[in-house]
Amino acid sequence: MTNFKDVQNVQPLADFNWDEFENGARNEADKGDLTKAYDETLNKIQEHQVVEGTVISIDKKEVVVNIGYKSDGIIPASEFRYNPDLKVGDKVEVYVENQEDKCGQLVLSHKKARLQKSWENINKALENDEVIQGYIKSRTKGGMIVDVFGIEAFLPGSQIDVHPIRDYDVFVGKTMEFKVVKINQEFRNVVVSHKALIEAELEAQRKEIISHLEKGQILEGTVKNITSYGVFVDLGGVDGLVHITDLSWGRVSDPHEVVSLDQKINVVILDFDEEKKRIALGLKQLTPHPWDSLDPNLKVGDHVKGKVVVMADYGAFVEIQPGVEGLIHVSEMSWSQHLRSAQEFLKVGDEVEAVILTLDREERKMSLGIKQLKEDPWETIEVKYPVGSKHTAKVRNFTNFGIFVELEEGVDGLIHISDLSWTKKVKHPSEFTTQGADIDVVVLEIDKENRRLSLGHKQLETNPWDEYERIYTPGSVHEGKITESMDKGAVITLNEGGEGFATPKHLVKKDGTQAQLGEVLPFMVIEFVKDTKRIILSHSRTFEEVKDEPRRPRNSNKPQKNEAAAINNVAAGTSLGDLGVLADLKKKMEEGK
Repeated sequence: MTNFKDVQNVQPLADFNWDEFENGARNEADKGDLTKAYDETLNKIQEHQVVEGTVISIDKKEVVVNIGYKSDGIIPASEFRYNPDLKVGDKVEVYVENQEDKCGQLVLSHKKARLQKSWENINKALENDEVIQGYIKSRTKGGMIVDVFGIEAFLPGSQIDVHPIRDYDVFVGKTMEFKVVKINQEFRNVVVSHKALIEAELEAQRKEIISHLEKGQILEGTVKNITSYGVFVDLGGVDGLVHITDLSWGRVSDPHEVVSLDQKINVVILDFDEEKKRIALGLKQLTPHPWDSLDPNLKVGDHVKGKVVVMADYGAFVEIQPGVEGLIHVSEMSWSQHLRSAQEFLKVGDEVEAVILTLDREERKMSLGIKQLKEDPWETIEVKYPVGSKHTAKVRNFTNFGIFVELEEGVDGLIHISDLSWTKKVKHPSEFTTQGADIDVVVLEIDKENRRLSLGHKQLETNPWDEYERIYTPGSVHEGKITESMDKGAVITLNEGGEGFATPKHLVKKDGTQAQLGEVLPFMVIEFVKDTKRIILSHSRTFEEVKDEPRRPRNSNKPQKNEAAAINNVAAGTSLGDLGVLADLKKKMEEGK
């Protein structure tokens, strides 16, 4: 009911036009002023900005939010699922997507507002190096997924802790503090780190620890990590490295053989660098050096047993006790003078017996030999391989001047190229045999001091030139085959054995043509020299008109022995009446010259 007392106090407007009001008429100027006045009562908003609004109604599907604009915005209730306590009157941030859609409705988004606000917070945290909280949602390849301000960030496994993490699953479901270390604005990727917080706390602790370190100081630590090259030890806030060579006086192939993870061990500080924060530790240095405990009675010439621990081309290292090694050089593995790779004799893991050749306790060096376990074959070389003895050897290698052969391990010899064949002219030893083949030899000479044997192969047979001297007399004709042809003549292989040589003029056939390679023809011996093993032949002499007497050997101007004897016999048994016969014989001899 209206209070008439209040009505009596209302004063009419002095300039109000009742006629226009009753007729519903109003000029355009008044309308503009009214619209302007109405608009000024509304909030001025822009699209794509985040503003604060008030929840005015909630149902299962929608939440209506008033931001002071001419219409309210409707947001899907699913965007508030994270906040089950939402109620009418709550203030919420919303993102203005569109001031007016095709239905004239204001379009808002609470999810985008949260996301944009989250990016602003994350960028601010990176810029100001702030510590933020995040919830570890799940494990992924290489690390963890962390919810930070509603955004999924990546936590690398290496950034969880200063210590290596072996089980990531224990962190899932935990809320931890982080620092934002990297943001990719283009792809909206965020990387966070928990390790960065710990490192900042440990830095001061490291400086304090390092400032009190001294070389030779013994500390207790915990094995933090084991690698192929050494062991990292936590000294209580600062890490040091025990290199694999400092784990044991003996050789270590795998650090796991010496220590295990989380093991408590004592170590000695070998060196440290305050600037680089590197600390070199040692474990073997806590025990005496094995050389100091080596048997004092051990001396050169003694036999020792050990295990091959390292192989190289030049030799093998044998460990005779942990930390004490000796080198067997490849030259001390065999009496053979042919140096080969040490791998042909030994391999890692072999148990060997050796003789001590040198021993230097101050330098902690020892050289060993295994060939000394066998008798040196050269000590009794003249007994086993006397001059003139025959043996079978193995071809080792060739040179231009001969063949090196091995009679047994450590006993080599040389067959000179001139001692390969009596008859065949060998240009290179590879024409005669092959590497690795067996060859029969006879010992020609022994040089014990220089460990050399001179051997022969042709000496196993009788010298055929003794027989050739009887067969190939000058003037005799023999059949032969042209086996080699050259500008200066041809080599002829004779049927009875041996080779001869004929110059081009002696290769002319009866029809005037030149004899060719491969032809078999008769040849006359025109010269035979045993000392130089030379037989000069001629085919043309076999059909040319020649003297009755055969050609005498070169440098033979005197009568042959038998001829001179004949002359003397004739002269002694003749009278003056028989001098005609003597004259005829003399004439015959002169014609023979």
